[in-house]
Amino acid sequence: MANEVLVSIGETSYTTTISYEDLNILADEPIEVGGQNKGLAPTQLLLSSVGACKAITMRMYANRKEWKVDKIDIKVSSEVQRSEQQQTTYIKCNIFIEGDLDEEQKRRLYAIGEKCPVHKMLMNPIVIESNLIDTMREKDIS
Repeated sequence: MANEVLVSIGETSYTTTISYEDLNILADEPIEVGGQNKGLAPTQLLLSSVGACKAITMRMYANRKEWKVDKIDIKVSSEVQRSEQQQTTYIKCNIFIEGDLDEEQKRRLYAIGEKCPVHKMLMNPIVIESNLIDTMREKDIS
């Protein structure tokens, strides 16, 4: 499975299409900052990725163990604290598990959720590399 998406924005401020194969979602900004409010803002998408990954990872584990889990809700929030040296972002995940589980099973599911791929990715150093590609040259090469 490739970890590559295409993000496209046209002339409409700030509605953005995010595509992976034949799947599409919209990102946008609220109306009060000039957007169309047609999708989640980028920071909300990041928080959604954390919550979705934890929930999916926990569900996969519960299914493998054949545990009776009716529902997993994860409320994800963030807070930024700035100092003179750095900015630190705290992401808080409040996890609610409904089902026929004892406390040990709930603690195990929680521990498994902490090991989801997005959580691991964000807890380790990240390097973002951006490259400006000359679209005219790329069209000439094709």
